[in-house]
Amino acid sequence: MSYPTLYKTITKSRFLYSLLKPVANWYTNIAGYRQLGLRYDDVIAEESTTVQEALKRVPRDEYDQRTLRLRNAFQLSIRNEILPKDKWIKPVDDVRYLKPYVDQVAFEEAEREAFDAAKVIRKK
Repeated sequence: MSYPTLYKTITKSRFLYSLLKPVANWYTNIAGYRQLGLRYDDVIAEESTTVQEALKRVPRDEYDQRTLRLRNAFQLSIRNEILPKDKWIKPVDDVRYLKPYVDQVAFEEAEREAFDAAKVIRKK
């Protein structure tokens, strides 16, 4: 479940990086998930079997923290409020804790599909 990306091209080019970094920061701020105390990986849709399997592999304490962040964000959303600015998630704290597990599960699924699609040719 890999999507094409221009990440490496943009980060290698100083011009493209300096051009697109403010846009990326603006988009992240306007998305509003950090204002609710959520990290980027908290807003990934759980409907995918890949993400569901990755969530099973996340360490228990990280999973519990994720659940707490989601519950708090849900309560804030119901009350139509946001956290005070000092409690917003800072960019340095917004680390990708789920991505390594999603990548690993996606790799295993692709490997399994390739192995299942292999044809056995018997020599006579």
